[in-house]
Amino acid sequence: MLKLSGNLSKREAQIMDLVYARGSIVATELEIDLHGLSNSAIRGHLRTLEAKGHLMHVEEGGRFVYRPTRPRETVARGELNRLLSSFFGGSVTAVLSTLLDVEKDRLTPKELEELRKMVERAEEEGR
Repeated sequence: MLKLSGNLSKREAQIMDLVYARGSIVATELEIDLHGLSNSAIRGHLRTLEAKGHLMHVEEGGRFVYRPTRPRETVARGELNRLLSSFFGGSVTAVLSTLLDVEKDRLTPKELEELRKMVERAEEEGR
């Protein structure tokens, strides 16, 4: 499983966040989003991310369009597993407790009900 944060610089992680948010990206879009970073620096980061296996590109209309090599869900699971082991000692309860504490004011009644149903399903499947 791909672990992004384990082998990316801060800037590379920032670029990958933008790529995953949009699905694909071109260097000129990054120039706008990463104000102050030169075109050559951006292209260097994109080449590095390709070399590390995180991005691939296709040429469309005379420009390179970059896309992630792994689905967002696959990367998200890898990152979650890393956080789970690194910060929560492998405890799912600790992760959920932290999330509920941090996000309690933003959770809607509908979202809370969805969480209850997920727990019920997990209990049923675990039997």
